[in-house]
Amino acid sequence: MHFYSLLSSLILFVLLLCISDSESLKTLKNLAVRHGGSLTIPCLYDEKYKSKRKYWCKGQDWLLCKIVASTNTSGRTSVTDHPTQNMFTVELNSLQDSGYYWCAVEISGGSDDGDYVYLTVSSDPAVSVINSRVSGQEGGGVSVQCLYRAEYKNKQIKWCRFKDKRCFLWGRTDTSQNSAVLVSDDRKGSVSVEMRGLQKSDAGWYWFSAGDVGFTVHLTVTERPSTTTPVTPVSATEKTSINETTSGLITNRGLQLIKSRNKKNEYIYFVLLCSETMTKNTETTTAELTTAPPAVTASEKENDTSKSGKIQYNNVNTRLIWILLAVGLGLLLILTIIITCMLAKKCSK
Repeated sequence: MHFYSLLSSLILFVLLLCISDSESLKTLKNLAVRHGGSLTIPCLYDEKYKSKRKYWCKGQDWLLCKIVASTNTSGRTSVTDHPTQNMFTVELNSLQDSGYYWCAVEISGGSDDGDYVYLTVSSDPAVSVINSRVSGQEGGGVSVQCLYRAEYKNKQIKWCRFKDKRCFLWGRTDTSQNSAVLVSDDRKGSVSVEMRGLQKSDAGWYWFSAGDVGFTVHLTVTERPSTTTPVTPVSATEKTSINETTSGLITNRGLQLIKSRNKKNEYIYFVLLCSETMTKNTETTTAELTTAPPAVTASEKENDTSKSGKIQYNNVNTRLIWILLAVGLGLLLILTIIITCMLAKKCSK
């Protein structure tokens, strides 16, 4: 019995070794997760598998593993294909059992291809992260808080990018396409991963590991918001309203367009126009001025004559008063001269 058990283990080892050497399908090898928790596992595949069906298989023996989920199925375990990235992801929820699992691709008319990962499900996992999905803006930064058990204190701490297997070690600052990565370990079971100067190319799957066990993290990088306010175009409804309002009023003359800015840097257009209504009003006024005045009645003529007589009488009275004043002043002047001469003769005698 011991011989058969040893032989079975040897066969499994050789089989796993052969599969893991394949470059057509790759995933992580040893992951830890909390009992009842969730985990997402990325699986990279070759271009030739882009149109193939992908599935998730459970079991130590590849040839006898049981299919748990495949693409286009839903449930506690789901498989999502991302053909533009040559990758599919397996989302696991409410995990209960440790063991071997497989990322697999169905090959019609041939042997299916797969790569294994061992999941350790426990109430106190060897490693974990506070947030398995983080997001940051281009040029900005993100921070990921990672935890490990005390017995992993002296293990190698790494932060690795899944798509190219590039790793950043504890206590070292490195750059990834102009993005600075700093891994800091407080040596008490907590690791902080800082990523600064993010680029769109930094988005994707990463994993944190202590020794040979890890946990996956997904990073999303969003575009930096624009600092300029775009010009708001005039909608079709507004254009229609303007056309209806000015229809039949705007002429080809006197049309002037003035463009100015408001505080929001939006363009506002004002139209100074000459309307046909104004033209019509001008024509009406001209016609009224050139039209002959209405006939005058007999009573209106008498009134006009009476008013004219009164005006002439008033003019005569005014002239007479001025004449009398002039005569009076002349007599007063003559009298003054006479008195002056008489006084002068008396003085000479």
